[in-house]
Amino acid sequence: DLKLGKKVNEGKTKEVYELPDVPGCVLMQSKDQITAGNAARKDRMEGKAAISNTTTSCVFQLLQEAGIKTAFVRKQSDTAFIAAHCEMIPIEWVCRRIATGSFLKRNPGVKEGYKFYPPKIEMFYKDDANNDPQWSEEQLIEAKFCFGGLTIGQTEVDIMARSTQAIFEILEKSWQPQNCTLVDLKIEFGVNILTKEIVLADVIDNDSWRLWPSGDRSQQKDKQSYRDLKEVTPEALQMVKRNFEWVAERVELLLKTKSQGRVVVLMGSPSDLSHCEKIKKACATFGIPCELRVTSAHKGPDETLRIKAEYEGDGIPTVFVAVAGRSNGLGPVMSGNTAYPVVNCPPLSADWGTQDVWSSLRLPSGLGCPTTLSPEGAAQFAAQIFGLNNHLVWAKLRSNMLNTWISLKQADKKLRECTL
Repeated sequence: DLKLGKKVNEGKTKEVYELPDVPGCVLMQSKDQITAGNAARKDRMEGKAAISNTTTSCVFQLLQEAGIKTAFVRKQSDTAFIAAHCEMIPIEWVCRRIATGSFLKRNPGVKEGYKFYPPKIEMFYKDDANNDPQWSEEQLIEAKFCFGGLTIGQTEVDIMARSTQAIFEILEKSWQPQNCTLVDLKIEFGVNILTKEIVLADVIDNDSWRLWPSGDRSQQKDKQSYRDLKEVTPEALQMVKRNFEWVAERVELLLKTKSQGRVVVLMGSPSDLSHCEKIKKACATFGIPCELRVTSAHKGPDETLRIKAEYEGDGIPTVFVAVAGRSNGLGPVMSGNTAYPVVNCPPLSADWGTQDVWSSLRLPSGLGCPTTLSPEGAAQFAAQIFGLNNHLVWAKLRSNMLNTWISLKQADKKLRECTL
């Protein structure tokens, strides 16, 4: 029921409308159209708009919940979503894990299937008349683009390049539980007209990537199956549509995980509660459940081991965090009696902190119980363990790395500007 304003832009597969009642936002309306070769081949595919909208909405929701800054606001209808109004940067960023497609034509001698470690980043200037030529970083900087009041310089190019790799790796990791290989990915960035910051924009649907189930190119489910058609017949187009539907059904699973996990914080005294609450709060940022318990390995070792057995018995993967000051027996006792990971996070006092920490560091032989003094560090340690089998936790960790890097990059730029 949204009131539509004027049409801001129209592409081959979507239309963009202003929203007078939602300042700073636009409506991204998908079309039932599929194209290839800069629209040299173009066909109507009934239902594609809804399929593309579902795919984009799920992908952007996954990335946004992980912590990636995107233009996505919410899914509005079967065929449209609301996004922040951005001035688009006319560059397609491509990230490749496996060499295929146009890369092979531009790099003769490289065999299909060659893998890039780390993923390879390329950029292409959006110019249909010249078939979207490949650009270098230097060309983009020398173009001196300005969008939404932001000049695109070295810092902005670096942010987009680093973000492209992180976004690809998050989606690559998210498809792995479904035994699907993300071969490559094409994305675009824009400058949010309200916040003046670079965000992931446009769409990410089945036109945006190559996706090979079981890593097998012959099973491809992406738009390449349309590009490869020698003749577009109704039967062939129906086959392509089934591929798109296959992706749209499974993309919703990217928002879920079968892997469970929890953190159990054991404190030696209720006086340590404020320290433990910080651990629990940090765990919540990764979506990890956290329970707090009170037990003393010195004063009640039998109860400590009973609590340990309680969490070992229900089959849920668990990381124990031992919070004990002074003579820390809690962490070592737990580590010596469970195969589950244990990390010490002692609450240090001003008077005896430097002496007390040695009771956590000096362990008997045969124990593997690391020590971190930061409550947030203890939560991150647990998240890195769970992230090995939980793509949603891993995505948050990867996004945190990216956002920390971006904040440092922007702080450096600001400092240099002030100096100048």
